[in-house]
Formats: sequence, C-alpha cells, structure tokens
Amino acid sequence: MLPARALTAPQKIGVVLAAIFYVGAGSLHFLRPDFYLRIMPPYIPYHAAMVYLSGFFEILGGLGLLLAGTRRAAAWGLVALLIAVFPANIYMATNPVEAGAASVAPALRWGRLPLQPLFIWWVLWCTRARTE
Repeated sequence: MLPARALTAPQKIGVVLAAIFYVGAGSLHFLRPDFYLRIMPPYIPYHAAMVYLSGFFEILGGLGLLLAGTRRAAAWGLVALLIAVFPANIYMATNPVEAGAASVAPALRWGRLPLQPLFIWWVLWCTRARTE
C-alpha cells in the first residue's frame, strides 16, 4: 500500500466548504426544528429526539472534517447520516401536504433526492488522501 499524501488544494477547499455546510445544516436542527419535525415519516419514532440527534451528528461530522485525524471517519459518519435521513426527504417529496411542503415546487421537492448521492460523493472525495 502506498503512503497517503496530503489533500490537494481543491480537496482542502471542499473539506472546508463541507464543514461549513454540515455545521450550518446541523445547527438548523436546533434553530428551526419545526421544519425537520414536519418531514419526519410517521413510522419513525421519537421525532424530536431524532431531529436533535441528527443535527448533533451533522455538526459533529462537520467539525470532524476539519481535523486530519478524524476527517475520514467523519466523512463516513456523514455518509451514514445522509443515508439515515433519506427517508425524510422521500416523505417530503411524496407527502407534501403532511410534510408541510405543499408550497414547495415539486421540482424542488424531488430535486433534493438526487442531491444525497452528490453529498456522499463530495465528503468521500474531499477526504480521500492521495497516494503516490
């Protein structure tokens, strides 16, 4: 196995932007929890706890991206989180009235879904160390 090298300049920029994005998004779970509570599918228990827990881990993952020693683990934690919250995005797209998203254009509701794989790619790409 080849030794890992530092991140490239574009990766460093990507890491910082991802950290800002995830800390900001996670903070919104605490500042505006009502939005997240509405998009929770009814079959998921403990809505409030799940909203705050996912926000906490989003912030933790974002901060973890900034530290070289935790960067890759934080990225994989964020991947797990993105997969875990995907049902809420599906619920919002398929049940706009119940999710409080009836005023959101269908293109935007459905357009969120393909963003999840893009976000997964982003954190994995910008945290993958180069090899020689």
